[in-house]
Amino acid sequence: VWIFGYGSLVWRPGFEFTSRKVGFIRGYSRRFWQGDTFHRGSERMPGRVVTLLEDCGACTWGVAYEVRGEQIAASLQYLNMREAVLGGYDTKLVKFHPQEKDGEEPILALVYIATPQNPSYLGPASEEDIAAQIIVSSGCAGHNIEYLLRLADFMRFFCPQAEDKHLFSIEEALISILPCLYYTEDSLEET
Repeated sequence: VWIFGYGSLVWRPGFEFTSRKVGFIRGYSRRFWQGDTFHRGSERMPGRVVTLLEDCGACTWGVAYEVRGEQIAASLQYLNMREAVLGGYDTKLVKFHPQEKDGEEPILALVYIATPQNPSYLGPASEEDIAAQIIVSSGCAGHNIEYLLRLADFMRFFCPQAEDKHLFSIEEALISILPCLYYTEDSLEET
C-alpha cells in the first residue's frame, strides 16, 4: 500500500514504512483551509493546516510512503486516528507520479483530504489572515508556524522546480508580520 502525504506527513509520517518517494499528484491544489484544534491549534485558537482542493490543471507535490506486511494495519490505524478522527479528513485513491522517472508508471496511493462538510473546515481567507491565524496557534504537535515553515522548506529542498504560490504567499505574509510581533514583545519586556 502507498500513502501520499502533502502536509506534515512529508517530514513526520509517524509510522513505519518500507520506502518513500518524492513526487506529485494531479488534479489538486494544496490549501491552508482546514482548521486544526489538536495538532497545531486549540479549540479557542484553531490552527490552519493543509487540505486538497480539486483543481483539474494543478498538481500537488509531496511524499508517497510504501507500507508492507504488518506495517499496513499499524500505519492505517495510526493515520485513521491522526487524520480522520482528530483531523476530519476522508480518504481517496489517487495516481502518484514519482519525481524520479525510471520508467515507472504512476502508483495508486491513499490520500487524506478534508472536505468542506467536516466541522473543522475553515475555507478560504486572504494570505495575510491565514498567516495571522498561524502565528497565534499552537497544539500538541507544536506551533503552527513550524508546520508552515517545514512545509515551505520541504518544497524548496525536495521540489525546487515546483510552484506553490499559495504556500509561499502565506510564508511571505507571515515573515512580513513577524518583525512587528518581535518588536512588540521586546517593547513589553522593557517596560
